[in-house]
Amino acid sequence: MDTELIIAGMSLLGTLVGTFAGIYVSGTVTQYRLRQLEKKVQAHNNLISRTYQLEREYAVLDERLRVANHRIGDLEKEENE
Repeated sequence: MDTELIIAGMSLLGTLVGTFAGIYVSGTVTQYRLRQLEKKVQAHNNLISRTYQLEREYAVLDERLRVANHRIGDLEKEENE
């Protein structure tokens, strides 16, 4: 009977070690994947911020171009008169 208890105890120990090892590995992989996802999200957020900045700069340059074209038009009118 002693050998049966020893075998049962070893089986229990093996099961516990295997279970906890699996949980640990799974948690490690999940943490790694979360870090990778956070990096991708940060890169995406940086892209969005840069896009908004470029749109603001474009609006300023577009306004400058309109003003310059208007001034050129005024100068051409004065020249024709």
